[in-house]
Amino acid sequence: MKIPIYLMPGLAAGPEIFENLSLSKEKYEIHYLKWKKPLDLNESISNYAMRMCEDVKKENPVLVGVSFGGILVQEMSKFLDCKKIIIISSVKTTDELPKRFKVANFGNLYKLFPTKIITHFEDFSRFFIGKTLQKRAMIYKKYLSERNETYLKWAIKNVLKWQQHEGIENMIHIHGVEDKIFPISNIKNAIEIENGTHIMILNKAKKISKIIDKSLTF
Repeated sequence: MKIPIYLMPGLAAGPEIFENLSLSKEKYEIHYLKWKKPLDLNESISNYAMRMCEDVKKENPVLVGVSFGGILVQEMSKFLDCKKIIIISSVKTTDELPKRFKVANFGNLYKLFPTKIITHFEDFSRFFIGKTLQKRAMIYKKYLSERNETYLKWAIKNVLKWQQHEGIENMIHIHGVEDKIFPISNIKNAIEIENGTHIMILNKAKKISKIIDKSLTF
């Protein structure tokens, strides 16, 4: 019997970020989750997670989440009987968030985040000068598909205000040593990926696939 795996992308990203994963179709039944529009800016992450659980149709699933998607699958697991939770480039507790996130939350600075840069990315990307920035702009344009402004404001607010002081059980954490968003210095008990950055789901997918497969093989 195939193991159902539900993949949750990161903030503003769509299922395309998982295109380089190589998981056996004979062993696993892969399902892709997509971000929903929040009911409003004040919807709790718990209520949002409960609504996301409506898209999980299989029993005893494996939930895999990247970045903010990793936070969300942890919240979803509180309403589901999961076989395992796997988070990638994410955090297990509030304590693993970098200090700058806590400062932004304390001062409500998240309200100042220029969401229009993402919602109107094509307009801004023409100002990216140099091959490196242009290449990065192409990556962002392809993978940042969720650009609803209400969703973006809600998501940024809930990353910064997330409260979880103890990691949940039955969870695997895969993290890049070169992650600049969630620095490895704050992360505990994770499987480390050398040279892995915050977007390593794109360029370290082969290694990540092997770790996922190994963690689900008994």
